[in-house]
Amino acid sequence: MLCCTYCTGEGPFEVKIEADITEHPLDDKPRPYLCMVCDKRFTRKGHLNVHKQLHSTEGQLYSCTQCDKCFTSQRYLKKHMNAHSSKYKCDKCGKCFPDITKLTVHRRSHSGEKPFECTLCSKRFTTSRYLVVHSRIHSGEKPYKCHLCDKAFSESGKLNTHMRVHTGDKPYKCHLCDKACSRSGDLNTHMRVHTGYKPYKCSLCDKSFSHSSHLQSHKRCVHSNRRPYDCRYCGKLFKSSHDLKRHVRIHTGAKPYSCRHCSDCFTFHDQLKIHLLKSHDEGTWFTCHICQNKFSLNGNLKKHILRHEVLKPYVCRECVRSFCTAGELRNHQLKHSDFKQFCCGSCGNLYKHKQYVVKHFKRCSDRLGFVNVLTRQE
Repeated sequence: MLCCTYCTGEGPFEVKIEADITEHPLDDKPRPYLCMVCDKRFTRKGHLNVHKQLHSTEGQLYSCTQCDKCFTSQRYLKKHMNAHSSKYKCDKCGKCFPDITKLTVHRRSHSGEKPFECTLCSKRFTTSRYLVVHSRIHSGEKPYKCHLCDKAFSESGKLNTHMRVHTGDKPYKCHLCDKACSRSGDLNTHMRVHTGYKPYKCSLCDKSFSHSSHLQSHKRCVHSNRRPYDCRYCGKLFKSSHDLKRHVRIHTGAKPYSCRHCSDCFTFHDQLKIHLLKSHDEGTWFTCHICQNKFSLNGNLKKHILRHEVLKPYVCRECVRSFCTAGELRNHQLKHSDFKQFCCGSCGNLYKHKQYVVKHFKRCSDRLGFVNVLTRQE
């Protein structure tokens, strides 16, 4: 596997190659020398020349006799060999360094020492270079500017990654399908589609997720009662601004989804999908493999199959009952709490059930002299 001093590169080699090229996202030096093969940039022309050898299997490799590392030149090998006999040796792991400065920085990985502190947020770092890059969060400084658009970045590595937007370069390719990614992190996430790996586990139920954002959304929607967004028409509270926007269409009558085959319009996208299937035979029906029932939405099929298999993955924390869907669990949990999900937009009073806030809202609006906008029901 190819390897620079800091990170892993790409290539056909099966050996580990080390070169004295400090190309790393946190190294914020100007990089005028560009590799035409992989778009990596370097501070010196000599570094670029060494890097080019890594794209060719014909380059001679110089092996260390003390370990399994290989190098593209005798100079780099000699410098590496000095580390084996260096007097600057870590007493914790035995690793050797060419000078006391590098050894001092390395020792912090064992001690956890972070001597460099941000004066604005008190976050600490092991090196002054990391602190300098971090400080740009507070100052807003973005010295690395794209010459093709108006984007600017705080780190040179982020600019290098951004340039792939313009070049279309996607060097990270999936070996199981034709998917290609511009960032290695995106490829790692994509691979979970093939492996089924779901590392993000909910601590409140047995559900697992392939993305951390999916886990956070699950916790907010299923296990949390916090609802900071309120409807100004009926006082109903919501967990996200997206849910509130969808709900408000019920009151305003907005129908943003129109059929391209006829003049029908719909409040929600799912309604349009169902209409296209039933009226214009456009789309795909989802068929239950057990009873052959058909569903217009895949989510509805999944809920249906759970009932066939008698699976109830949503468990109440207050009692022993479990449910097939998150919605059923939410409705059940209202029995165990005094949580009030409806709020009067006029006086701020909270209510547990919708019918109570509807009656109160009319009286409150009349008393305060407001026009009653509650003209439509869910």
